[in-house]
Amino acid sequence: MRFSSSRRGARLARRLAAERLDAWGHPYDSRVTRDAELIVGELCANAVRHGHVAGRDFALALAVTDTTVRIEVSDARDERYPPLTARAPLEPAESGYGLLLVAALADDWGAEPRTPVGKTVWAELAR
Repeated sequence: MRFSSSRRGARLARRLAAERLDAWGHPYDSRVTRDAELIVGELCANAVRHGHVAGRDFALALAVTDTTVRIEVSDARDERYPPLTARAPLEPAESGYGLLLVAALADDWGAEPRTPVGKTVWAELAR
């Protein structure tokens, strides 16, 4: 689903992810849904903050298999990839910890180009 590249869009994407996972049999208070909600929130916030291109939305895709929940967030910026080795900021800061959270909660995560333009940042959780 596509969302406006705004804080509101990121909030709605997080809410939709929790509702969809609940409908797929993962209750709101389950570990999988809570972790997925946090990951979706961080990846969508990054798409809004670092992947925003005027007039372009970001997209959220969720997929559930027998063993995993896969989260994909796509934006229109293909020149700004997240560092795949998440590190804490060098100095204490109020922001910059989102990818550390993703790395801690996800069993695997990464980024890949999206055609025709942009990138997709994904994360997988074991069910």
